[in-house]
Amino acid sequence: MSPSSLASAVPVKRLSLATLADLPTDVARPAYDPTGVSPGIVHLGVGAFMRAHLAVYTDDILAAGAHDWGIIGVNPLSSATRLALTPQDGLYTVALRDAAGDRLRVVGSLREVLTAPEDPGLVLARMTASATRIVTLTVSEKGYCQDAATGALDEAHPAIVADLTGDALPRSVPGLLTEAIRRRRAAGLRPFTVLVCDNLSQNGSKAHGIVTRFAALRDPELARFVAESVSFPNTMVDRITPATRDEDRQSISVRLGLVDAWPVVCEPFRQWVIEDRFTAGRPRWEDVGATLVDDVLPFEIMKLRCLNGTHSAMAYIGVVAGLETVAAAFGDPVVARFIAQLWTEDLAPTVPPIPGVDITRYTEELAGRYRNPNIRHLTLQIASDGSQKLSPRLLEPALDRLRAGGSARRIAFAVAAWMRFALGVDDQGLAYDIRDPLAAQLVRTGQSCGRNAVRLAEALFAVTEIFNPELLAREAFRAQVVKDLDQILAVGIRPALSACTRDTSPRGERLIS
Repeated sequence: MSPSSLASAVPVKRLSLATLADLPTDVARPAYDPTGVSPGIVHLGVGAFMRAHLAVYTDDILAAGAHDWGIIGVNPLSSATRLALTPQDGLYTVALRDAAGDRLRVVGSLREVLTAPEDPGLVLARMTASATRIVTLTVSEKGYCQDAATGALDEAHPAIVADLTGDALPRSVPGLLTEAIRRRRAAGLRPFTVLVCDNLSQNGSKAHGIVTRFAALRDPELARFVAESVSFPNTMVDRITPATRDEDRQSISVRLGLVDAWPVVCEPFRQWVIEDRFTAGRPRWEDVGATLVDDVLPFEIMKLRCLNGTHSAMAYIGVVAGLETVAAAFGDPVVARFIAQLWTEDLAPTVPPIPGVDITRYTEELAGRYRNPNIRHLTLQIASDGSQKLSPRLLEPALDRLRAGGSARRIAFAVAAWMRFALGVDDQGLAYDIRDPLAAQLVRTGQSCGRNAVRLAEALFAVTEIFNPELLAREAFRAQVVKDLDQILAVGIRPALSACTRDTSPRGERLIS
């Protein structure tokens, strides 16, 4: 169907509880009555990933008969999701997309959507309700108001300063959590569990430290309560969920025969590993595919390095090379060969053993996911916030390899690719936006150093929020990054990448066969 005919075919009637019965028979819908669901979870950050991951796992739990775990969604800033989904009674479509096309499913676990700045009092009322036993979060690295260098609370952050000095109800995520915990404690209610679902290293522990520190700035006794009585389990989450495009809205609405203002598109694969530390009960997510463990760290390291590390490397290489999506980047044989070597030689050796997990099989599965031609995961989207992603994804495994006496040759090239990305223009001369908490500093550095590899590398090495002094003390690694950056600037990123991959190993080749 052509774009014009597709647009003309978009229906007028809206997806809602009243129109569920109008869905085509090949579209899955809630196997329960959403009006009979009571809320047990408040979620901060109602983005595409949450709606393709947490909400889908919970939808499965509701379908199994646990009707007291509905989700109240709260966006800390934007009202866009509330405006899109409230007229739909919280319903939306998840499109599982692979080479065979889309499988559509309407999800009913999201029972209310709020915007914190519009009514912070109502948000706090939902968080302090006795039925609320878990507060989940997907607010991205920036949402925690953390110091990029230390991961601790940024006490000079404007939102934190405002929450600590003003009379208004808190607006920041640490502020909302702390105030809700304080109110529950004052009311004699059990504390909820804070379950972080953001892609951060030791995400629950990090959030625990941030909220405890914020509480200490308000009341030391409250801080002791947070530290001792509120549980922040660590989690590992995985499902590739690209941003929803207007074409997705149109094509999905045509399939439904109903308008869905904000569907989500994702790959069929999903994974959720959760530390089983809950203070007030939890859904039996393990019955619908989640993994409950005592320690999530080995799984987290595997995912952060093998998936997110190669994603970031592909993103920097892809943007500079003009490869718009992960599928396009991994479809380039030179890029695929490099990623296979990055896995085999630099990243997989740093992953601790995990019972029941074969790391080679895991990376082979990742390769299959990267090849999915219908998941439009933009390299520029993945390349955002590199100043916060680079260390856990690539620099920490590099240091682990070097400490063990190994090589971090492929990681050095990926770091050089990030430095080249910081110039803000690709090899074809097309400019792109750098979206990063340190964007202004990175842009200034790129403009002042230009295409001088030594000056650019040394200026970026000096960004203390990113680079560990112990890693910078490894002169051979630093020299390799500068050498790779100089080659990239001289001949272009793809020829430089090809040169980097010529010493490939048979094991590396296996992963892309």
